[in-house]
Amino acid sequence: MRLHLSFPQVKLIQKSVRITGSKSETNRSLLLQALYPQINIENLSNSDDGEVMQKGLKIATGEVDIHHAGTAMRFLTAYFASQPGKEVVLTGSERMQERPIKVLVEALRTLGADIQYVKNEGYPPLKIGGKKLEQSKVSLPANISSQYISALLLIAPSLPNGLELELVGKITSVPYIKMTLGLLEQIGIKTTFEGNTIVVLPKTSVEDITLVVESDWSSASYFYSIVALCDVGTTIDLSSYKQNSLQGDSVLSKIYADFGVKTNFYGNQITLSKISNEHPETVNYDLANAPDIAQTIAVTCLGLGMGCHLTGLHTLPIKETDRLAALQTELSKFGAQVAIDSESLTLQPANSLKTGVAIDTYNDHRMAMAFGPLALRTDLIVNDAGVVSKSYPDFWRDLETLGFGIAEV
Repeated sequence: MRLHLSFPQVKLIQKSVRITGSKSETNRSLLLQALYPQINIENLSNSDDGEVMQKGLKIATGEVDIHHAGTAMRFLTAYFASQPGKEVVLTGSERMQERPIKVLVEALRTLGADIQYVKNEGYPPLKIGGKKLEQSKVSLPANISSQYISALLLIAPSLPNGLELELVGKITSVPYIKMTLGLLEQIGIKTTFEGNTIVVLPKTSVEDITLVVESDWSSASYFYSIVALCDVGTTIDLSSYKQNSLQGDSVLSKIYADFGVKTNFYGNQITLSKISNEHPETVNYDLANAPDIAQTIAVTCLGLGMGCHLTGLHTLPIKETDRLAALQTELSKFGAQVAIDSESLTLQPANSLKTGVAIDTYNDHRMAMAFGPLALRTDLIVNDAGVVSKSYPDFWRDLETLGFGIAEV
């Protein structure tokens, strides 16, 4: 699907949007439900990732194909390894088979797991023979993807002796680790996180409980971008969100104040309001704890003629695509000057934008959605726009309700 995006000259929006449950919280909750059937879940994400996670958890033997779902790959690797009697080959898309998983596999092997590489050492597909993991101590580099860490923490209470996990070095993506620990605590699992050591105590069963998945803050980022690029007076209501969110991307409410966007919390919703056109010439953010919003911020800055220096992005090259390289390529199509290194991106302020640019999405949902709001400043085309189904299937429909002109080409 190839879409042409445009917007009327008047850029004043006053609408409400309901966003599906967080993909991150959904997949964590689903794994916990598989371990503890007493758990009920409400407001599940309707994303592709959530669906493949649900399907994967129901398979006991044979092939489990998670397509592009990186979270499901990491979480299911740990799950299947810890379930005696399950025998699966866990595989995914061509890109997934290029994304490293050795750190997690080695950690699980230390705990006693039976995992073999089907093709290339250190990468999926994986042949997993589930067994009881008797060991309870393991260490991981602290600067890796938090999904490796969360994968171990999620299965930890089901292990006979629980888990003591040592993180070696400077810890990144702390909010995602705390999200996982927060969910464990909600279902009655005792945990501690002191210094670089996390301890999760074992628990054979939990009380009947309902987990309500908060809507996805990463998805909210695109509406923050829309409001920032609109006229003063624009308001968009989003639900369902909590002020004391477990999601690291909730830092959006602070960051977008720099773009003239105010966030108000009312019950289970937030109202985003454009209150000022004043903004710095350039902004600097360390996004080590919220790397998924880097693309959105960079595009917002491009649309406002601002510069930005974004750091803490060392995990982006191993996402659905190399997001740093992809951002550099796509931002440059509009005439922007962009520099990247292994963990940062620098965008120079641009006075004008080229029009009619065709954005490539690289099988990456966030590339498509991050560039969508830019239609408020210039017409553009989004190639392979259907990729948004990975996390937010209703994205283009919701943009249409806000007044965006969207047509297949």
